[in-house]
This record gives sequence, C-alpha cells and structure tokens, in this order.
Amino acid sequence: MEKIIKPVSGYLAFVLAILFVAGSIGCFVMQGYLGEPNGFVIILGIILFILFVFTAKGIMIVNPNHSRVLTFFGKYVGTVKKNGLLWVNPLYRSYNISLRQNNLNGQTLKVNDKMGNPIEIAAVIVWYVSDTYKAAFEVDNYVQYVNVQSEAAVRHLATNCPYDRMEDESAEITLRDGGEKVNELLELELNERLKPAGITVKEARISHLAYAPEIAGAMLQRQQATAIVAARSKIVEGAVGMVEMALEQLSRKQIVHLDEEKKAAMVSNLMVVLCGEKAATPILNTGSLYQ
Repeated sequence: MEKIIKPVSGYLAFVLAILFVAGSIGCFVMQGYLGEPNGFVIILGIILFILFVFTAKGIMIVNPNHSRVLTFFGKYVGTVKKNGLLWVNPLYRSYNISLRQNNLNGQTLKVNDKMGNPIEIAAVIVWYVSDTYKAAFEVDNYVQYVNVQSEAAVRHLATNCPYDRMEDESAEITLRDGGEKVNELLELELNERLKPAGITVKEARISHLAYAPEIAGAMLQRQQATAIVAARSKIVEGAVGMVEMALEQLSRKQIVHLDEEKKAAMVSNLMVVLCGEKAATPILNTGSLYQ
C-alpha cells in the first residue's frame, strides 16, 4: 500500500551543506599555509567534507505533480508528494514518478466485431498514476503496461459489440450508435485492467471507427440500399394514406360516383403519380374512363 511521508525542509540542509564544504575547503587551505602537517586540521577537514556529502546527498527537489518513491536497502519506506526543496535520509534511494495526466492516442486496430465483420477502431485515453507503490513495484514498466492493456481493452470491447444493428437488430449497444455508453464500458474495463498498476483512467473515448477497407464498399452499398428501402416504405405509406383520404372525401361530398372498377383505376393512377420518381405527364382523355 502507498504510504505518504512528509520530509523536512531542504533549505536548512542546503545552508549547512554550503557551510560544511566551505569549512572543509578552509581547513585544507589552512593546512597549506601551515606547511607542516597538522593532524587536527586534516581530520576536521575530512569530517566536514563527509558531513557535506552526507547532507548534500539527502537534498532533493520535487516538482509540482511529481513524486518520489523512497526505498531503504530494498524496503519501501514511503512516497513523497510534497513539492519543493526537501531533505531525506541520504541512504534512501528515490524513484521519480509523475502524477500528471497523460494522453494515450491509441493506434488504429483491425479487429472483428461481434458479428465477425472486420472493422478499424482506435481510442484516446486520459490516465494518471494514483498509487505510486503499485506503479513502482507491482509492474515492471507501468507506461508499457498501460499501452498493452489499453489495446487489449479496445479489442475486447470491439469483439463484444456489433458495429451497428444491420446484422443484429436485437443488440442493446452498438459501436456506431452506442455513444457515451460505449465510452463508459471502455472506461470501466480500462480501470479494472489498470488497477493492479495503480493507474486510474479519467476518460476514454473511441476516436476512430470504420469498416475495414476490404468490406467498406459493400457495407456502404448495403447501407444505401437499406436507406432507399426505408424511404420507399415511407413514400408508399404516405401515398396509401393520401389515396384513402381522396376516395373518402369524394364519397362523402358525393362529387362523383365510382364503382369498384373506377376506384381501382383511380387508385392505380394515384399510386403511380405519388410513388413515381419523376413528375407525371398529364394526358387529356376526350373519351370515357373505359376507353
């Protein structure tokens, strides 16, 4: 588990380090002026130099949104998240881990969706380190771990959802129409996969989604055909309603009296006019309806 520690300020240690090194240099300079070896001065200079090394080695700088993981002979001591000039035990070994948010622009992957259609998919992920202990010691390289697990999560999402409802009309969620729900599923799976590494995913979104090039043309034709059929269905439905309304009003207002044969002819003509792609060409009939 992550353990936060708060070391002492490093400004006093910095001043002491300067004093120790200055005193050590002064002792050796004094020994040079004395000419003859003076054991006390030499020993004092060596002690001051050792104190300088000991003090200076414990000084560290922690930048904003960064941390230092400390170990003592292989044992985890704690994590420093306080920013500024600090001083810790010089025997500690520190590892720098950034706490900033990172963007992962995943590469475009070619996978098969739930229905077996080859598609291309990519995602953009925003993540950050939330547990420095796990990031430092539970995985070998947490950045590489994020890249690999993110790709695996995107592949798993694509294989469990159809691209659209053209082949699976009963699907609750599709990649193309799922929107925020698809992004929520991806974010949830990423957090589960990256939790052992102490990584938290703040946001995950599908950035690229398309059919693979080898079937894109066929799927486009299929979508166009589906749209045409749907449009024709609406046109026919509207035309039937208009014909029904015309016959009803003619009958109610008793403008003309039509038998079944005349009604059939009128319905046929109206349907041709209303459902035709081109404008109807009027024809003047100088005879009777039956000619």
